[in-house]
Amino acid sequence: MKNKELKIRISERRLNKVRLYAVHADKTMTQVIEELIDSLPTIEVDKKSAIPTPSSTDG
Repeated sequence: MKNKELKIRISERRLNKVRLYAVHADKTMTQVIEELIDSLPTIEVDKKSAIPTPSSTDG
């Protein structure tokens, strides 16, 4: 898998919150954000209606 770069704009308060959490958890900011993304439910698209629905495999 090739890594991609993500550039986002967030408030200084949120940036500092992620920084502090990363230091406290002894992780990089990338690790913290990847773990948060991985914790999101998987969305499957119903090809008939084109409306995203939560995956039934997430529990």
